[in-house]
Amino acid sequence: MIIKTLTAVAMAGQLVAQPAADTVNVKTAAELTAALAAAKPGVTIALADGDYSGQFVAAKPGTASAPITLTGSAKAVLHDPLFKPGDTDCPSGQTGYGLWLQGASYWNIKGISVKDSKKGIVLDGASHVTIDGVTVHDVGAEAVHFRKSSAYGVIKNSTIYNTGKEQPGYGEGVYFGSANSNWACFGTNGGKGPDASDYGQALDNKIGPNVAAEGIDIKEGTHDGVISGNTLDGTGEKNQNSGDSTIDVKGDKYTITGNKVTHPYLDGFQVHNVWGKTGCGNVFKNNTFTLTNSNGYGVNATNQSSCVSQKSPNVIGASNTATGGKGVSKTPVTPGT
Repeated sequence: MIIKTLTAVAMAGQLVAQPAADTVNVKTAAELTAALAAAKPGVTIALADGDYSGQFVAAKPGTASAPITLTGSAKAVLHDPLFKPGDTDCPSGQTGYGLWLQGASYWNIKGISVKDSKKGIVLDGASHVTIDGVTVHDVGAEAVHFRKSSAYGVIKNSTIYNTGKEQPGYGEGVYFGSANSNWACFGTNGGKGPDASDYGQALDNKIGPNVAAEGIDIKEGTHDGVISGNTLDGTGEKNQNSGDSTIDVKGDKYTITGNKVTHPYLDGFQVHNVWGKTGCGNVFKNNTFTLTNSNGYGVNATNQSSCVSQKSPNVIGASNTATGGKGVSKTPVTPGT
């Protein structure tokens, strides 16, 4: 059902009623599939509470002035029962996503839940998407993936837990970009350049427990993001595929501030240079760590010499605090930051 509401605007000193953006109310999986296929700039797709079982793909972009909104309560639950264990993502077999935004830029995803899928929410070539207040849990691999140049993405006020149930080594909570080994599928310049999912933000989310890999994974080739105000509980991390910290930073020039970390498998955050001269110029400040591994650091920044040589060191501020483990950092902290 499509409902046109009215707004009043001033015109020549009078109030004139004008139609506002359409609202499409849906209550079944078939209606949701149809609404996604027919979406246009400015429309709001409003989900009634209930179970939505199917393969849900959004492929129509909104605009900066008229984004498309998909909204519902946490009791509006999307899942994809059609995924098969062992399906691959690169370059084919992209099934089993609870919600897949494929070229669907300028969308707002609000309030809904996604579960019982191979992956939760996947964005490919979908920039300027805001995910707000969603819940993603009980998925086979990662919960939310900004991929294939999905730049300016935001996830905030959301809850993620019970990931990596099928593939623990790929059970990240939030994932920005792609590993350089997958740039042939998801990179720029015909696969020769990085996955430019830049300027991503993760704000005020609750991630964990039982997120099997990193709570947030920031891949090489991405840059200039903000990770702020998140609560990360590393309980249940499996330490597979090098997943032994709540945040793994391989990108450049991220600001990582005001996060609270408990129970990481080893370190709170790790910084790595795994491709070229990336993994540099990041700033860590006002984060708090409760470390349960005696060998763990709050921020463990490795291979710093390459960042220093190009005059783009990672800055670990003295404002970070840690209890347990080996303290805040294995490298000197920066006063005043």
